Amino acid sequence: MESYAAGETSPPLLEETIGANLERIAAEHGGREALVEVATGRRWTYAELDADVNTLARGLLAAGIEKGDRVGIWAPNCAEWTLVQYATAKVGAIIVNVNPAYRTHELAFALNQSGLRLLVSAERFKSSDYRSMVTDVRTDTHALERVIYIGTRDWDDLLAGGRDLPADAVQQRMGTLQPGDAINIQYTSGTTGYPKGATLSHRNILNNGYFTTETINFTEQDRLCIPVPFYHCFGMVMGNLGCTSHGACMVIPAPGFDPSLTLKAVQDEHCTGVYGVPTMFIAMQNAPDFATYDLSTLRTGIMAGSICPVEVMKRCISDMHMAEASIAYGMTETSPVSCQTAPDDDLDRRTATIGKVHPHVEVKVIDPVGGRTVERGETGELCTRGYSVMLGYWDEPEKTAEAIDEDGWMHTGDLAVMREDGYCNIVGRIKDMVIRGGENIYPREIEEFLYTHPDIEDVQVIGVPDERYGEELCAWVKLRGGADPLDEEKVREFCTGRLSHYKIPRYVMVVDEFPMTVTGKIRKVQMREETAHRLGLA
Repeated sequence: MESYAAGETSPPLLEETIGANLERIAAEHGGREALVEVATGRRWTYAELDADVNTLARGLLAAGIEKGDRVGIWAPNCAEWTLVQYATAKVGAIIVNVNPAYRTHELAFALNQSGLRLLVSAERFKSSDYRSMVTDVRTDTHALERVIYIGTRDWDDLLAGGRDLPADAVQQRMGTLQPGDAINIQYTSGTTGYPKGATLSHRNILNNGYFTTETINFTEQDRLCIPVPFYHCFGMVMGNLGCTSHGACMVIPAPGFDPSLTLKAVQDEHCTGVYGVPTMFIAMQNAPDFATYDLSTLRTGIMAGSICPVEVMKRCISDMHMAEASIAYGMTETSPVSCQTAPDDDLDRRTATIGKVHPHVEVKVIDPVGGRTVERGETGELCTRGYSVMLGYWDEPEKTAEAIDEDGWMHTGDLAVMREDGYCNIVGRIKDMVIRGGENIYPREIEEFLYTHPDIEDVQVIGVPDERYGEELCAWVKLRGGADPLDEEKVREFCTGRLSHYKIPRYVMVVDEFPMTVTGKIRKVQMREETAHRLGLA
């Protein structure tokens, strides 16, 4: 039997825009709580949320934002992030998610590559001074016209700007939009040294959010704690859109992940679900005060980002009351979920697999060389096709063609096995992507950056085992002749403020040469083995 499966086709796809969906849900559930920001105590019903989204949408129209213009959001999780997400959708602007961990090098690239006209930004978060970084790169950006800082007069002025517009201005704009229109750009780390902007439509992300939460039986009665970041599909699609498409409540426990604050939010807000990557669930379960929280309202949640350890899932079920917890697999380019486990799946399926194909989606496993669909039980590359496949990489048709073939199949680059029962398991990666605590990191991006160090002649970056994060980065560097000695501290100092913290190599090994094949290719497998041995990593 071939490694091919097609998902259910009922219920049908939602053929509406994100704005129209929000308005329909608000009309049906206007008095229900829609959004809670725990840190500030602010709350919105669906009627209030839709009204505030409209106010912001009018402000964007008054600011001259046209359909298809790019509007960026650079902030940790907050209510304003959610308002911007839905307001841009209502005016047909393409929201560009900017990772809160970005530094100047990455920020400048994202602003320029997307052609961003307006940026909504926090002023600061943790060690990040966003205002200062925007100032540093602004002279190098060609399209950016205006920056709005959340919580300042800028934000108030933006909201007030649309007061004099006709009453039906937002509805007029919404009438020009189609479900297939581009509405979101999310940057994924690139194998060529720079991120690629996965461009997603209303249809892509609205339906993926809907079917992801439909799979875990969401209704308007549910309250979802969302500690995963909004800048990623996990937060804004599986979280926000998953909730609003069902009339459920979005609960923001904190601007960034904190295990105790997440547990407290679940308890105080009577959440029925919580999301996280495995490291988040491990952190919650190992919090010193874990046993003091009443988590009895929980029934479900989603774990994604990397393989779920058996013991972690056991504790989700037994200690966190998440009897219906689900595992999801996907990638930004597929909106993101293409496979997911069901609430009644046994422990084996929820820990040894990534689930089975999603509704309205097809998956197959192919021979990476010949392209034939392999038999079930054989290893090959996982490919997916359907409504969820992105429109393409922003302004990069060649890279789009490399990822999506002529028949519409997205080639994931992941090595997978489809079992006889149709459940899939990821067994490796065709390329050398590193997954650190749920963050996908492509070594080439780090290598390209480290090449700019004046003392580094050549560099190779690999992933090595790590108990806490699953993998950590190690950079093998060859120094230029006459260069000063280089160590981990100096490399980290060079990267700090210019690369996201999770992209900074934890280990640095100065070498004279790299292991090579007879044809001159770098043997990264050998490098990983040697590094793990030399550093004593299991």
